[in-house]
Amino acid sequence: MNEEEFGFETQAIRTQLERTQYLEHSVPLYLTSSFVFEDAEDMRASFADEKDRNIYSRYSNPNTNEFVDKVCKMEGAAAGFAFASGMAAVFSTLAALLNSGDHIVSAGSVFGATHSLFINYFPKWGIETSYFDIDKPDTIESFIKPTTKIIFAESPTNPAVDIIDLELLGTIAKKHNLILIIDNCFATPYLQQPIKWGADLVIHSATKLIDGQGRVLGGITVGNAELMQKIYLFSRLTGPALSPFNAWVLSKSLETLAIRLDRHCENALKVAEFLEQHPKVNKVKYPFLKSHPQYEIAQKQMKLGGNIVAFEIKGGIEAGRAFLDKIKMCSLSPNLGDTRTIVTHPASTTHSKLSVEERLAVSITDGLVRVSVGLETVKDVIADLEQALA
Repeated sequence: MNEEEFGFETQAIRTQLERTQYLEHSVPLYLTSSFVFEDAEDMRASFADEKDRNIYSRYSNPNTNEFVDKVCKMEGAAAGFAFASGMAAVFSTLAALLNSGDHIVSAGSVFGATHSLFINYFPKWGIETSYFDIDKPDTIESFIKPTTKIIFAESPTNPAVDIIDLELLGTIAKKHNLILIIDNCFATPYLQQPIKWGADLVIHSATKLIDGQGRVLGGITVGNAELMQKIYLFSRLTGPALSPFNAWVLSKSLETLAIRLDRHCENALKVAEFLEQHPKVNKVKYPFLKSHPQYEIAQKQMKLGGNIVAFEIKGGIEAGRAFLDKIKMCSLSPNLGDTRTIVTHPASTTHSKLSVEERLAVSITDGLVRVSVGLETVKDVIADLEQALA
């Protein structure tokens, strides 16, 4: 059989390195900082001509190579690089491609750390960012300047689970010769492949659903080979590389990604349907609920709705904090994508430093609660949410 014709799950399980002389069934760990050379010429050629071989684990390692290869196959990408965390991937990707004087057009709803990078650090280097309202996609082109180089977006967004039309972004980016970068963390390659819709690069915080069990940190960027070469050279020099051990864990995690996501999404839809009927909930946002404002777009570009449910509890910030205090089984944690259901209240925690106006601009109301639905028996998750709402 042609390996390129394998299905998603088969690629996740059967994409692996060549076996060593021991013919191991499971890929071994390569816990080494460097690699040896056969002779002086081998060493010279490896450095001078960038031979396709491992030199130093900051550049590449068999375990990170396997992880990158799997994600590239899943996303339909030509090349990739694995990072120590999701934010290392975001920063390194943008820093490798941007110069002083360049401009980013970004969706207004992005991860808090990404937003801080855009407004607190990039301006020091002469890089500007303009935010577009995801509810007004017809205004995106009005933000593009002669200095614009990148369009950046997440879909679904964090934490309000809004959906952005990736095909529209791809069309705009191509029209204006811009680089389209999509943070695909909430969807994973199993539910959505942004490259199909025109993205040049795709970023993941592998810490989340790719790991799926709250064990390790990791990040990855995959996409266009020419752009990835620039990112590789920058990252090889600056050193944000993923550790071989974490790469090994994440590569093994990919083998169960599809079956985990199927259950995550099944549970999340049931939780969303329960919350939608609850008298103490103003509204619920879940991509595969028909009431979601971008439901048709989600249906077009996603296989399933993901594991994140956002809902607005009546009573604002105090009601949100009281809800967290009453939670018994679910976890209170800043992470997501775990086997364990996690509940957060952004207005009093992760986004508490923003003004009310700034939060509302990215769909974070005072009563917004984000639930990362896990793999527990779903009636137990619903029971815990129900008693906390009571």
